[in-house]
Amino acid sequence: MASQTQGIQQLLAAEKKAAEKVAEARKRKARRLKQAKDEATEEIEKFRQERERAFKEFEAKHMGSREGVAAKIDADIRVKLADMDRAIQTRKDPFILEILQYVYNISPEVHKNYNHK
Repeated sequence: MASQTQGIQQLLAAEKKAAEKVAEARKRKARRLKQAKDEATEEIEKFRQERERAFKEFEAKHMGSREGVAAKIDADIRVKLADMDRAIQTRKDPFILEILQYVYNISPEVHKNYNHK
């Protein structure tokens, strides 16, 4: 009976050892997964930064800076407004005179569809 108890004790000890090894293996696997996830996150962040830098270079090369584009648009608008002002100034007097001619030279007429009975 003592050998049976001793055999059971050995089996329990072996089972405990196996459970510890399985638990340790699970911990190692979890650490490896976490490490792989961290490395992947770091690599993704590096890739994102590289692509963002490349985009900014492309944008600066082809479009200039946003401030530069805004300044160019403002300058274009100012030029167009100045052109419009010049056109108004050169055509204003003749236009006003023409309008006044229409106002002063009214010739009242009866409409052709008017039937006076």
